[in-house]
Amino acid sequence: MRIIVYGFRPKTKQRHAVFDALWRYTRPTLLGELYTFACGPSKFNNSNPKVRLVKEYLRLLGKSSFNVSDSMIDDGSFSVSNEWWRISAVNSNYSMCATYPFSLIVPKFISDEEVMQASTFRARGRLPVISWCHPGTGAVLARSSQPFVGIMMNMRNVADEKLVAALCIQVAGKESRRKLYITDARPKKNALANGAKGGGSESSSNYSQSEVVFFGIDNIHAMRDSLTRLRDYLDTHGSTSSDGMLSFLRDGGWTWGKGNLSSMSASVSTLGDSGWLSHIQSVLAGSVWIAAHVALESSSVLVHCSDGWDRTTQLVSLASLLLDPYYRTFKGFQALVEKDWLAFGHPFSDRMGLPTVSAISNAPVELSRQSSSGIISTSPLRIHSGSAFSTPVGSSFHAQNPNDYSPIFLQWVDCVSQLLRMYPCAFEFSSAFLVDFLDCMLSCRFGNFLCNSEKERQQSGIYDACGCMWVYLNDLRASEGLSHAHHNIFYDPTKHEGVLLPPAATLAPTIWPQFHLRWACPSEAQAGEVEAHCRTMTDKYAEMQKAKEMAEAKSKELTIRMESLAAELQKDRRLYSSAVEKAKQAWRENSAIKRALQSLGCKVQFSGNASHASDIESLPTETRQQSLHSSLREYEGGWLTDEKMDLSVSITHTDGRVHPDSPVNKLCENLCPFRTGEGCKWPDAECAQVGSQFVGFKANFDAFDRLSIHECYFGSK
Repeated sequence: MRIIVYGFRPKTKQRHAVFDALWRYTRPTLLGELYTFACGPSKFNNSNPKVRLVKEYLRLLGKSSFNVSDSMIDDGSFSVSNEWWRISAVNSNYSMCATYPFSLIVPKFISDEEVMQASTFRARGRLPVISWCHPGTGAVLARSSQPFVGIMMNMRNVADEKLVAALCIQVAGKESRRKLYITDARPKKNALANGAKGGGSESSSNYSQSEVVFFGIDNIHAMRDSLTRLRDYLDTHGSTSSDGMLSFLRDGGWTWGKGNLSSMSASVSTLGDSGWLSHIQSVLAGSVWIAAHVALESSSVLVHCSDGWDRTTQLVSLASLLLDPYYRTFKGFQALVEKDWLAFGHPFSDRMGLPTVSAISNAPVELSRQSSSGIISTSPLRIHSGSAFSTPVGSSFHAQNPNDYSPIFLQWVDCVSQLLRMYPCAFEFSSAFLVDFLDCMLSCRFGNFLCNSEKERQQSGIYDACGCMWVYLNDLRASEGLSHAHHNIFYDPTKHEGVLLPPAATLAPTIWPQFHLRWACPSEAQAGEVEAHCRTMTDKYAEMQKAKEMAEAKSKELTIRMESLAAELQKDRRLYSSAVEKAKQAWRENSAIKRALQSLGCKVQFSGNASHASDIESLPTETRQQSLHSSLREYEGGWLTDEKMDLSVSITHTDGRVHPDSPVNKLCENLCPFRTGEGCKWPDAECAQVGSQFVGFKANFDAFDRLSIHECYFGSK
């Protein structure tokens, strides 16, 4: 959809060299000249697409638990079946059909011999095989090419009829067989015209429980001409033209012929004359018709056109997209394209005008393009008379018509974009993904869409020599996660879990702005501005959500720390209370000891600091003084330890002679080993203070405990 014009001043020496280079690299004649081969090894390595195809087959058969490996593909041990269908390796060497994949899904009770016999009755050996099957009802979407019925439509093949009948297995719980619709994508007159060449269409009388329906979709040549007219229309009436002049400067103001209403209507009708939107609508309508009969009637549908690789592929893959929500995801979309377009032999090289593999060569990457290949024809408006550039002999634009170029795949992706517009919540991918997907396909940067069939890609070593587009796109999305433009921010898989069946009134396609208008009307092409705004808002919301989560995590952490500190504080309070109680108990015991000592004739004096020991009252010289220094602090009537404060305790025994009849004397004699009839030997024994410890008191603490019970002695305290 982009037209680039090169202009040279007269007598420019390099103009012929530039023209020759452009001609060579835009029209490569050898497969090895394509960019994917010339750019060297790619970091986007390709895995075996055959493994991916078999995995998709197993998913369709409900056998996803099976593991598939390269060794299984090599030895043919991938043949798995369910109650209705089986995977067959009858075409593993492509001898039966060169354009079909190496493995096929066929009815379980049809043998490989019957499959091969049926292939002889279809154009290019493309016999009826299953493309998609309903997991519950057993209804299938099948595809093939046209049968060889001849101009009288009286040619028949028993194996083909048996194979087609096997597609209509009995509906569960019903005695009658399900109905089969044979849909011919061509106009009926075209199908009859093919009968003169041996082809044609089936007769419902030869296939039981069947009905033949014609969709009337035009052929590849009509699609090519339609795209050419659409491109010229956009180049002429867009805001920016390839002639380098803005539409505002053309015709005295915009492209509406100086505001003439009739010219405005004429330009709109030119768009209608291109036929592009009408073709899109025809493909959409046919696909919805197929999906509706499979989903609502549990009928099986066999789709074909002439060769079964253009219109057939469009209809089958689009109907599968409507029926199966898996195909609306990134992974499923890849599986759908690889199965129905690549594996089943859509001729991408021919349709894109690229070189491909010749069947008679031993060096496929060095071979020239098939003579039927070509490129899109350029509008005569783009080639001015008297041009200084002459095309090489036999290579002019017009000399290649008719050719096999046709935008069939582009048309199908356009149909997908129309469904995405109608069901914005049903697809995991966005319109931006579809645009990049097409650009990657057309760029020849990757090898996925080169050649015309699976067999040719295998022969040319495409899978080993070229990078993989799917890996590149996955890596591109992984760099930004869900915020990447390829992700559809409106995607809601729970909203459209089943089949999509748009009513006929909604099948009114419009120009796909992100693709068709991005060069002709770059500002108007931003039809996804709302989506971009929503994506920006979503990113901001995600950032705010992340900040909220971080704040909540920090708040939770602070809460835990506060709870921990509160627990520690509570623990300290309990320890503090315990210490206070112990201090009070010690104070009471000290007071009791003090009273006991005083009752024994000792005098106890406390001083607030060790430095005040000199303040102790002087005693008679015959007394002996022992001092004990301890650190205590008073709190609420008790004493607590304080290393910065000393308390000096002075204990003095004044007289060791106590009256023999004194009750205290008797108690001392009974309880103290140092008390005798001659008097107290305590001071002489120096038991009161040995190494700053109350040794005597410790040894006779029980005695003081027993003394303390005489309240009459110690007083009311």
